[in-house]
Amino acid sequence: MISALMPTYNRADLAFERGEGAWLYAVDGRRFLDFGAGIATSSLGHGHPHLVGAIAEQAGRVMHTSNLYRVPQAERLAARYVEASFADSAFFCNSGAEANEGMVKMMRKAMSETGRGERYRVICFDGAFHGRTLAMLAATGNKKYLAGFGPEVDGFDHVPFNNLNALRDAIGPETAGILVEPVQGEGGIRPASLDFLRGLRAACDEFGLILGMDEVQCGMGRTGKLFAHEWAGIAPDVMSIAKGIAGGFPMGAILATEAVAKHLVPGTHGTTFGGNPLACAAANAVLDVILAPGFLAEVDRKARRLWSALEAVVAEYPAVVTEVRGAGLILGLKGAVPNTELQNAFAAEGLLTVAAGDNVVRLVPPLVLTDADCDAAVEMIRRGARRCLPTPSSVAAK
Repeated sequence: MISALMPTYNRADLAFERGEGAWLYAVDGRRFLDFGAGIATSSLGHGHPHLVGAIAEQAGRVMHTSNLYRVPQAERLAARYVEASFADSAFFCNSGAEANEGMVKMMRKAMSETGRGERYRVICFDGAFHGRTLAMLAATGNKKYLAGFGPEVDGFDHVPFNNLNALRDAIGPETAGILVEPVQGEGGIRPASLDFLRGLRAACDEFGLILGMDEVQCGMGRTGKLFAHEWAGIAPDVMSIAKGIAGGFPMGAILATEAVAKHLVPGTHGTTFGGNPLACAAANAVLDVILAPGFLAEVDRKARRLWSALEAVVAEYPAVVTEVRGAGLILGLKGAVPNTELQNAFAAEGLLTVAAGDNVVRLVPPLVLTDADCDAAVEMIRRGARRCLPTPSSVAAK
């Protein structure tokens, strides 16, 4: 008999009753260091007093009114994003997949409204992950995720990641734009090279295309800058963000230049919940923390410190982990053993992580973690690696 809660997930047999900073406490009393952060979502960790206070205060006033009326909290949040980014305008929604859907709609609409309606195709990259809706499954292009859901949504072409020659070869008369994650998360914590990102910007300028960035997982301070593309010194035309945007409250956003955003006039796009007072109160609170002087520099410092310590673990246990990869606090350990085995070994030591593609274990802790948290995590990883060392009998069997 099917469970009352639809069995869509292979859930670990863990349930948490409270959290503090980078730590979670299970209902059975065990304590875990959270280097999964709700899949890179709990950007300020657990129980952050400023975020909790902002949500509680707003919940006591008004949570939802719909976009039939002005939402002052959304107006303030949009203005702050415009001030802090390349964008001229923002649209708020509920999730990363919804933000990516809206971004592709913006690309197509901008082309149609400027006399180029034949341009509707978007070039995406092998190893991408853009969400679980029908169109975003097609944009992702992973056959495992597409299986059983009927014909693929048309309009998406895929080329190898970090390959500018393949990208330029794929541009055709129906191409509207490019959609790229500056750091592929689900695909195995694979960062785009900075020259690759610059080359994408140059190709879009040369061919009159729209450059779209998916920063759902790698944005919101996770790389040590507010947005990951900033490291390349370029800007997209439109960008999706979500996950850490509201510290765990469900929210997404599309940030765009005027040239792209102005074509979404009333009636062309919408959302019931997106950008409601409660979500925007949470997102404004997160911005208060992330944009505070010195915060992003501290993320960068802690990330470099953690990277150095993880490289020492790789050097110590090459039969278990072979590589550290990523950027900032979106890091991955590539396994020489199955990543599920690594993930379970880390959990047994008290560290929560997230599996990713290419046999990688994701390390995406809250941005507010301390140096002591980093040191504790590295020791847990070291002990977990020892659990996974091949035994003499297993080596002989091979």
